Amino acid sequence: MASAHGQNYGYPGADPYGGGPAPRNGLGIAALVVSLIGLVFFWTVVGGIVLGLLAIVFGVIGFRRGKRGEATNGTMALIGAIIGVLAILASGLIIAVGVSFFKSEGFSDLRDCLSSADTQAEQQKCEDDFKDSVG
Repeated sequence: MASAHGQNYGYPGADPYGGGPAPRNGLGIAALVVSLIGLVFFWTVVGGIVLGLLAIVFGVIGFRRGKRGEATNGTMALIGAIIGVLAILASGLIIAVGVSFFKSEGFSDLRDCLSSADTQAEQQKCEDDFKDSVG
């Protein structure tokens, strides 16, 4: 309902000063927070990849809202999306290093040695040989 001076009263989301609806900044803030958590936990698949993807989605939507004038934190949303990409890349690097390690010849030799070891002493010898070859 509008008064004689053009101000809106009683409408949810309306600016009490007559400037229109309040900015929708939630997704921009969410993008930044989720991306920072994803960057901290990049060494986990959930942290790096899942949270990174969420940050990108939230960031892109928040940035678009900012470009349309529906939000005032479009830059924050964009930064959240960029950090989300970095979290995904860091997590992908960790996964690639892990896969290459587990497919390496040294790790394969350790598995073969442990599968043929009958005693605890033989298993320990396999582990010691692996540590010497890696370190």
